[in-house]
This record gives sequence, structure tokens and C-alpha cells, in this order.
Amino acid sequence: MAHSMQELSIGQVAERTGLSVHALRLYEREALLIGPVRRSSSGRRVYSESDVEWLINCTKFRASGMPLATIRRYVELASKGAGNEAERLAILRQHQQQVAHQIAELTECLNLITRKVAVYEEHVAHGETQDPWSSPFTAVSTRQSS
Repeated sequence: MAHSMQELSIGQVAERTGLSVHALRLYEREALLIGPVRRSSSGRRVYSESDVEWLINCTKFRASGMPLATIRRYVELASKGAGNEAERLAILRQHQQQVAHQIAELTECLNLITRKVAVYEEHVAHGETQDPWSSPFTAVSTRQSS
């Protein structure tokens, strides 16, 4: 991660990451940031560019279904520095497999929906009035329960 000396407010980080201020505070409380959030002399949270980059990674991990506990474990390992890369790799590989499985399941769902859309489009285009799943023009390979 590139490091910059630019200091960002919690509002600026919220805008850049798409996370709410509340979510950023939650991430901090849940120890999901690598290292503590620095504070200004007035006590306000101050973030760095590397914090923003990490938070964007966290949003991708969360969007892909990675549990907070898994992110927390990864952060614990990363915070310790070198020497535990194999364990971090194992965490990422396991999640990679889970995401690949989710994608395969979603692809099956999309294929089913696409077939159903095609049948309904043909049904509507022909002005049919009966249920398309009992119509003789519906191919056996696409016939599913409605």
C-alpha cells in the first residue's frame, strides 16, 4: 500500500470509501484497521491514504461475504508484520474458494432466470393467454416450475 502524509478527516474517508461515518467507527471498534486510528491534537480521527486503501479492501472483503471475524484475524496477522504470510495466504485462499463457489451458484441461478425470461418473452410476443409452462411451444429443456 502506498503511504502518504496527507491527513484525512472521517468525513473525507467516508466519502472516498462509500462507508458511513458510523461504519468507520464500527470498523475501528471491531479492530478491522491495521493499527490504531490516529487522533489530531483536538482528538478527532485522522486517517492516512493507506487507511483508505485498507478500508476499500475491507469493503470488497465484506461485499464478497467475508465475515468480520475473518477480517479481524487477517488484520491481527498483518499488524504483527512479517513471518505469518502463510497464514494470511490460507485465509485468502479459503475465502477465494468460497467466493468462487458463490459465483458458480449465482451463475446457475442466472442461467435459470435467463431461460425463464426467454420463455416469458416468447410467450408475451406471441400474445399467449395460457400459462407458458404448460404451452406446447415451451421446450422440454427449459420447462421448469414457474
